[in-house]
Amino acid sequence: MKTVCKISLIAVALVCALAFTTAQAQGLPTTGTIKSPIGTLEIKNGYPTDKTVTKLYDALDFQRATQAYIWALPYMGMGEWQREQRETFGAGNFDYVDYLDYKDKLGLLTANATTPYAMAFPNLEKTGPLVFEIPAGAMAGGIVDFWQRPLTDTGAIGPDKGQGGKFLILGPGHPDMKPDGYFVFRCPTNNVWSGIRGLDADKAKATELLGKLRIYPYEQRDNPPATRHIRPEGRKWTGEQPRGLAYWQGLARLINEEPAIERDRIILAMLVPLGIEKGKPFNPDARQKKLLEEAANVGELMARANGYAKRFEGAIVWPGKKWEISLFLSETNQEKPNYTQLDERSSWFYEAVGVTEGMMGRTVGAGQLYLESQKDSSGEWLDGGKNYSLHVPKDAPVGQFWSFTVYDNESRCLIDTGSYPDRSSRDDIVKNADGSVDLYFGPKAPVGKPAKNWIKTLPGKGWFTYFRLYAPTQPYFDRTWVLPDIKLVK
Repeated sequence: MKTVCKISLIAVALVCALAFTTAQAQGLPTTGTIKSPIGTLEIKNGYPTDKTVTKLYDALDFQRATQAYIWALPYMGMGEWQREQRETFGAGNFDYVDYLDYKDKLGLLTANATTPYAMAFPNLEKTGPLVFEIPAGAMAGGIVDFWQRPLTDTGAIGPDKGQGGKFLILGPGHPDMKPDGYFVFRCPTNNVWSGIRGLDADKAKATELLGKLRIYPYEQRDNPPATRHIRPEGRKWTGEQPRGLAYWQGLARLINEEPAIERDRIILAMLVPLGIEKGKPFNPDARQKKLLEEAANVGELMARANGYAKRFEGAIVWPGKKWEISLFLSETNQEKPNYTQLDERSSWFYEAVGVTEGMMGRTVGAGQLYLESQKDSSGEWLDGGKNYSLHVPKDAPVGQFWSFTVYDNESRCLIDTGSYPDRSSRDDIVKNADGSVDLYFGPKAPVGKPAKNWIKTLPGKGWFTYFRLYAPTQPYFDRTWVLPDIKLVK
């Protein structure tokens, strides 16, 4: 009996020891090491060693910085373009910069080379309540806060219904007012963006109409000053988010200029150990600089994965095709019922600037939508050193026009080959007998094919495209019209 009891006690002890060992293996040892994605971590009497504390804080701050990079993409898209307009073009709070031809637009994130644009970036804290005067005519655009959330559409889908009007924009600290004769909106950020495109098929008329856009302080409404319209005039510029430490310098500036939004307070807290805090100058130490520069590189690659290899359910337009819905937000305010669309908004705002209701592709016969492709029919990334073709079937579902534009996948700007990077149904392109169109892409014009239908690409670089539908019609919405994939030509 004693022997049996002794064996039983030994068995219980072994089971307990095994359970303890298993628990230790699944958790942290009191003293010892663990392997992790950030390397070997050492623990002594339950405390991380000094070396491990340093490693943990470096990892914590690096991870926070990469996520803050993605979070800030729409903010920085606005901020960098504003800086360029101020410093490169000399535009002030009451000036528009007009981007009329494709050379003007070479620095603009995923611009349409077909339509002319006018852009302004005033600071409401400095101007006071501001009037944007929109003329009647064929235009589309909006007024947007610096998180790229629209306050209102302007033009055909705006409250002016394309008949023109005066839009009074109030900043965060301005008193409420609703004067007669104005469409009144409040902006939650001090900085604001007015962006509008001319849609008249006659480019001269479209340009003339943009020249009638006006901005002036509400307090000068009885005798408003003239609005300057500036052209890039060949000056080199880029609206892409800056790289390296410049990204964080720009972000620190915006954080100091803008009120904190309740939605963002946790992210703003994460930035404090990295030297970015409202009310304080940005003066990072050597450790912070190193982490921030590395995080900008990794963050940008994360943004490219998020944009060029979308993992959003429903982003594919036609089953089995490579075409994606590029502007994949459920609402223009970037909000879902239980969360903010962080990855969806970052995917779009890494590649593009601005969003309005008219850009969401929801209105049959009005507005526009953006279809994106970065891969050929076999699923390979588009390569500037190879030749491709695209067949655009007849009866494209548009009330106005379609356009196909080639972009540099690093800058997200128009591909700069010295030749026109866009083809549209408004261009003098060669059509097939049935009304369909074949487009060609590659480093050299295809032999035996119409050069008018060819867009030049650059060897050694990748590229992607937006296929835009202006005033999309019902065959797009019910998916009865299908755009084939881009095909490699061997």
